[in-house]
Amino acid sequence: MNMAACLPQISLVFVVLSVFSQAAEGKKDEMLYCSACRAIADELNYSISKVDPKKTIHVGSFRLNPDGSLNDKKVPLARSETHLTELLEDVCDKMNDYALHVDPDTKEKSYKRFAPRSNDNSDFPDFKNFKFDGPEGSNSLKFACENIVEEYEDDIISLFTQETDHVAEKLCSEISGHCKGTVFSHGEL
Repeated sequence: MNMAACLPQISLVFVVLSVFSQAAEGKKDEMLYCSACRAIADELNYSISKVDPKKTIHVGSFRLNPDGSLNDKKVPLARSETHLTELLEDVCDKMNDYALHVDPDTKEKSYKRFAPRSNDNSDFPDFKNFKFDGPEGSNSLKFACENIVEEYEDDIISLFTQETDHVAEKLCSEISGHCKGTVFSHGEL
């Protein structure tokens, strides 16, 4: 078979594949991914807040300079790249503490934390507004979480090492785009 005769067929295959890959990409559940992104930010912020602010970690090179000095410095442990990497390894396991929540007034759906944290004296949420679908519900949120962490790990670490305010909004709206058009009320989650 002539190579020139195969080119239109090969082109058609590439066009079809690109259409299907874009369609598969577009099937992400916006509410699910936005909720997972916000949960990641919330869980990281909570874990960071539990670290003693006086704890520090040495970062930098441990190689000697020609003059015999070291290029290392101390940074707060809570927002260090090392600590954030460790937190990201386990953050998606915490998605089991979330369930689908339906706002009774607006009927808007999102995943919210239902399980209290240890030593958390806040009120329990109203469980009648949660839909517990068994492991499938939290498994889909965990899957979305793992996808976000895998795709944006470097951005998440960079954001949390530098920023302290409105990280959920920056991560979920500006960086990942999973919550475009979502109004963030700071203090919610």
